[in-house]
Amino acid sequence: MTEELLVSVDGHIVEPPDLFLTRLPKHLRDRAVWEEDLTIAPLGEDGRTHFRKLHTPGFEGWTNSAYPHFDGSPNTGQPDRILDDMDSEGVRAQVMHPNLSFFGLYSDDHELSMAHARVYNDYVAETFAAHRARIAPTAPIPMTNVDDAVIEIERAAGLGLRAILLPAVSPIPYHSRELDRVWAAAQANGMTVTFHVATGGVKVSRKASPTLRGLMMTVAAQSQELTDDLVVDRIVFAATQQSLAPQQIIASLVGGGVTERFGDLHFVLVEFNANWLVSFMAAMDKAWTLGIGQDRDFWVGVWDDDRPEDAQTGMAQVFKLNERWPYPLRPSEYVQRQIHVSFQEDPIALACRHITGVSTLVWGVDYPHPEGTFRRTREVIAEQFRGVSAADRAAILGGTTAKLFGLEAPVSV
Repeated sequence: MTEELLVSVDGHIVEPPDLFLTRLPKHLRDRAVWEEDLTIAPLGEDGRTHFRKLHTPGFEGWTNSAYPHFDGSPNTGQPDRILDDMDSEGVRAQVMHPNLSFFGLYSDDHELSMAHARVYNDYVAETFAAHRARIAPTAPIPMTNVDDAVIEIERAAGLGLRAILLPAVSPIPYHSRELDRVWAAAQANGMTVTFHVATGGVKVSRKASPTLRGLMMTVAAQSQELTDDLVVDRIVFAATQQSLAPQQIIASLVGGGVTERFGDLHFVLVEFNANWLVSFMAAMDKAWTLGIGQDRDFWVGVWDDDRPEDAQTGMAQVFKLNERWPYPLRPSEYVQRQIHVSFQEDPIALACRHITGVSTLVWGVDYPHPEGTFRRTREVIAEQFRGVSAADRAAILGGTTAKLFGLEAPVSV
């Protein structure tokens, strides 16, 4: 079998530690996202000594091992080293998002968030301009002010960026007609709309953001005694809570008519996994099909003795709800036409691809994060794509993403 060249929809640019300290307006720099390099004695037998500690409202103290390049050296975020890492995995091209600057981009402080976004967008446009055939940075757009969001979309397009990045949790519901100007600006500029897991919902007045609290729960699950309650809670959270944000996004885009009014716009949900997609698509359709074969004239409700017979507003012919879906396509058909969900390793999503539609699934490395496939990508792909046809492999592993983001398409070598 020939070996595919891959196009990943999920990579992260490790920003310079002082990027925002040096580029934000001076009156905001005391609240900038910045990282502190730490060299400490090993915490365990692995011997790692290089860590990075984050400083920003809502995430103060977040600390992790330094991300490595393929050769084990600390990740620099520089284009030439990123390309070396991609080459080591056979990744031809990659859509890349912020790394820890995520945590300063989508807070309830509009001035602070927008200032971070402008600095970041300038930085990636400057740094990766010479590598646009292989690296497509997304432009984060805070949603705390629609006028400024539209202006930044237009500015990002002028910088040569080809996709915008919106928060998973938005202060304005994505089905709000107020956001039609955002969708119109993205569509007019040929930009793909992306959403990344664990973004948004940050309140600068709170010491710990929801994402930081979630991290500490995971740390506690590993460091404390394993109990039945802990095991059950983790399963329930993974099976029910983790998919709520992407489902809300899709429901808003489809149910709010965004996909109908902006039929040329594509939406990519990044790093949410995709095993939930098949049941959600079915549930969206079922929401507007109460049943098949029922008596459409059947009445049901609550009778009010204090109202006349011709004014019983508590009664309805509920099966006529089947005829009230307001758009020409079914919800699942809009998903198949315009929505794409990424995964790193999700065999259930792959097994359901003929139901969801192959184009709804796009693959990503999640470079350079440890939960991704970096440094073992080929092994992971070989395992989970066993039995998947060559055409489906080509689409999911790169063809769809390359088309959406204008990247070099995968070819056989």
